[in-house]
Amino acid sequence: MSKLKRALTVGPAVAMTVVSMVLTLAVVVMWLGTAMPWPVALVVGLGLDGGWLATLAYERRLAAQGDHSGPVTAVGWCFGAVATGVLVAHALGERHPAAWLAVAWLPLAAKALWLVHGLWERTALTPAALDAIRGIQQEARDDAAVARARLRAEAGAEETRLMAVTQAGARVARVQARTAGRLAGAWSELEGARQAPDAARALTCVTERVTAGAQPAWSLPVWGPFEPLPAPAIEAPPALADDELDRIVAELRDSETPPLSYRELSTRFRAAGHSAAETRLRAAWRRVTATAEGA
Repeated sequence: MSKLKRALTVGPAVAMTVVSMVLTLAVVVMWLGTAMPWPVALVVGLGLDGGWLATLAYERRLAAQGDHSGPVTAVGWCFGAVATGVLVAHALGERHPAAWLAVAWLPLAAKALWLVHGLWERTALTPAALDAIRGIQQEARDDAAVARARLRAEAGAEETRLMAVTQAGARVARVQARTAGRLAGAWSELEGARQAPDAARALTCVTERVTAGAQPAWSLPVWGPFEPLPAPAIEAPPALADDELDRIVAELRDSETPPLSYRELSTRFRAAGHSAAETRLRAAWRRVTATAEGA
């Protein structure tokens, strides 16, 4: 805590305490001066202010050590209450008590200010701690700002994407609608041409050489489910036995010197019109190769 900040916080409490002590001393001297010699009244006032000041000093010493004493605090509040009571009693005995009652609360107010100052001291932080707190808060604000900017950017990108998708979908829908309209119009024209009374005669004139004596008939293609045509039956060649396959592989392998590789042998095997699965052909190649190497 800097000296300037300490002076700013403790200054009001000190000022109000001094004013309260001066008022208390003056009231005690004026009040008791009529009943006893004024030096005695002065000693009584100084005793009241001195007791209050002593308890306040002891309480501040404990606060500086980070300690607290309930009895000392209670005694200090008692001195403040007595000072306030003296001021109130003096005010009530005056002809115009309003002015004295207006300052009668100063002792308790001074005690409250010292209490507030003590609480402020217990919660005060060093400049390094305050700088660290400000740095943490600034970092949190920066992170929040970055997160907000990222969310806004993502929201804008998503909005742009959705708008583009919507516009593309609308264009596709318009194209499909136009295409469907054109197809419907063409289909209607074809249907009208097929149902026309001169359609059969026109087709007869065009195709009478190839359809002599027959009335040509034609119809529009139908869009809908269809039945697949059966695939033509193709007789597959019989599968080669392992011995026969080994013999053909051995003949093809030994047809050249040096022997053919598997890739060349496979190509010549297919070109010769033979048929065998790749797995069986490779197995036959291994058997033939193993037999040749063992021999």
